[in-house]
Amino acid sequence: MMTVASEVKQCVSNLKGIEASLSSLALRTEDDESKRILHETMMVVGEIVTDLKKRVGELEREEFQYKGF
Repeated sequence: MMTVASEVKQCVSNLKGIEASLSSLALRTEDDESKRILHETMMVVGEIVTDLKKRVGELEREEFQYKGF
């Protein structure tokens, strides 16, 4: 069974893939409006990744403490 931290790490990995795809699409599209929207969305996903990485650290510390019981 996966721990919550492991599941969040998997989610972060998936989001990084989405972030990379959005970046690639933004670079390849010709339409300026689409390019802007894709770039903005990529930036939002990047912020979410950063926040989730911090949460993973917190979860790992919490899970480590529970293993002691």
